[in-house]
Amino acid sequence: MKSVAVALTAFVALGALPFAFQAQDRSESDAPTIRAEVTRVNMLFTVTDKKGRFVTDLGKDEFKVFENKKPQKILEFTSESDLPLRLAILVDTSNSIRDRFRFQQEAATTFINDVMRSQDKAVIVSFDTSAELAADLTSDTQVLEKAVHNLRPGGGTALYDAIFFACKDKLMLDQPMYKFRRAMVILSDGEDNESRYSRDQALEMAQRADTVIYTISTNISHVETEGDKVMRYMAEQTGGVSFFPFEAKDLNQSFENVANELRHQYNLFYRPEPLNNDGQYHTVQIKIPGRKDLVVRARRGYYARRANA
Repeated sequence: MKSVAVALTAFVALGALPFAFQAQDRSESDAPTIRAEVTRVNMLFTVTDKKGRFVTDLGKDEFKVFENKKPQKILEFTSESDLPLRLAILVDTSNSIRDRFRFQQEAATTFINDVMRSQDKAVIVSFDTSAELAADLTSDTQVLEKAVHNLRPGGGTALYDAIFFACKDKLMLDQPMYKFRRAMVILSDGEDNESRYSRDQALEMAQRADTVIYTISTNISHVETEGDKVMRYMAEQTGGVSFFPFEAKDLNQSFENVANELRHQYNLFYRPEPLNNDGQYHTVQIKIPGRKDLVVRARRGYYARRANA
């Protein structure tokens, strides 16, 4: 059977969702159209036991993959992938987090130094009333640290715009998609009140960019808010995790947990059967038959390319 190219969460229809970020000067009409066509779907995922401990000794034959509930054949499988990391760190600089902002800066810079390797790159995006690029994609940890320390709180919260911008204009730049691990760490209370884009538009862009989202809540009220629900939803839909440190001193542990997660993952590829170039969202499930003691955490699906795109 002939191999047919399918996009891995990859086609961006520019102009469909018009918006100009402060982080960029070019107009939407000047922005490049990004397409990543591959013959396989890439799934990066984590397996833990019921106590949250990583399980890294499983083999290819122990996993089953389903797309739209139909079984798929796994073509390639690797454990603890060493793919280069493309990381976006989104820092809420709104007035609502002013009282604990300095500690968040320190925790973020510690995380950068712990997780970054020579082949990795990260971008720093701050957001209050709008999304702003604090440091472009770079492997220079000193540049990233300086950008975090130079942030100052003030204004509203444009979380969804920041997610959309970081995924569309930064994390999707390095191609082909499957040669890089894309992850986003969001430090925020999740209470968006300024964005032009909606929650679902931001999530769709993250899914198209094949980005796993990890969220660290800055809500220390011990009462679940709508923002907490948003943070949890974003993480669950992309295969990430939400952390809710109730004290500022617990932030370091949350960042350490994210770093550990990024180093304990599996990676598999499959070719969709049947192949549908319909531009639609296709659900994907990864299961381990007979192992109810294990939990698989992966993104819930991907967007296929349109046949005429």
